Amino acid sequence: MDGDTLYTIGELARRTGLSVRTIRFYSDSGVVPPTDRSPAGYRLYGLDALARLDLVRTLRDLGIDLATIQRVLEHEVSIAEVAAAHAEAVDVQIRTLRLRRAVLRAVAKRGSSPKEMKLMHKLAKLSDEERRRIIHDFIDETFGGLDANPEFVAMMRSAMPELPDDPTPEQVDAWVELAELVQDTDFKAGIRRAAEYQAAQRAQDAEAGSGLHGELVALVREKVEAGLAAGIDPASEQARPIVDELAAAYAEGFGRTDDAGFRDWILERLEVGNNPRAERYWQLLAIINGWPVSPTLTPIFEWFITALRAGATA
Repeated sequence: MDGDTLYTIGELARRTGLSVRTIRFYSDSGVVPPTDRSPAGYRLYGLDALARLDLVRTLRDLGIDLATIQRVLEHEVSIAEVAAAHAEAVDVQIRTLRLRRAVLRAVAKRGSSPKEMKLMHKLAKLSDEERRRIIHDFIDETFGGLDANPEFVAMMRSAMPELPDDPTPEQVDAWVELAELVQDTDFKAGIRRAAEYQAAQRAQDAEAGSGLHGELVALVREKVEAGLAAGIDPASEQARPIVDELAAAYAEGFGRTDDAGFRDWILERLEVGNNPRAERYWQLLAIINGWPVSPTLTPIFEWFITALRAGATA
């Protein structure tokens, strides 16, 4: 056959594997126009129609719309440009589907109600910027207007939840819990009180040195874990040597005398700072961002607080 050969719609259908109805639709849309008509008025197509139909089918299989295909066929845009743009769109669709999958798995794991499922879906599909805004609003509300530790506040602002493109159900679950936590009135009020206390103590803490907090936390953890391993009741006499050693370390670090007034100050400081929900904030952030989750310190400091109270009333 030569280049002058013309085909009916039926012949095109047999050669391409497309249905007559589909080819007629493409023809009516102007994507594959007829080359000529038979004496009876039937549409006839040249060899170029075979090539166009093959290209149209490939592009349609890739999800590209007919309007864009028409522009490709009319050389208004190149296939490379269409492919690049469509690849980006597919990437968005993939991220959306992955997120939906994670939400559905989290919902199944939680046994969520319809209301909770709706909330999870709403929070999970927020953009990175919208997630950051929720956290920044929380920080502004709890630390705004206070002379709090600027390094700590800066650390909080730099540690933003970064939900990955393909989150696990645990990461979605953690983000939903974190978003609910930072919008909880009682939690915000508790963090605000702690921030106010911290601001009032800043001058004294600065005199003690910036590395003191980490050193004292490590020491408390070491001594209390040993006490817990030995089965020592924090309210017992056996706990007193541990309390005495820790109180002496605090007194040395802060340049104070270890007396009853100082121990009351330590107790107040620990009661304000030992907030399990604040610790949960950092644990959730670690889960969302794929960071190692630090072991909880809440039981450690609860033991120390109980031991200090027992010593104060002894």
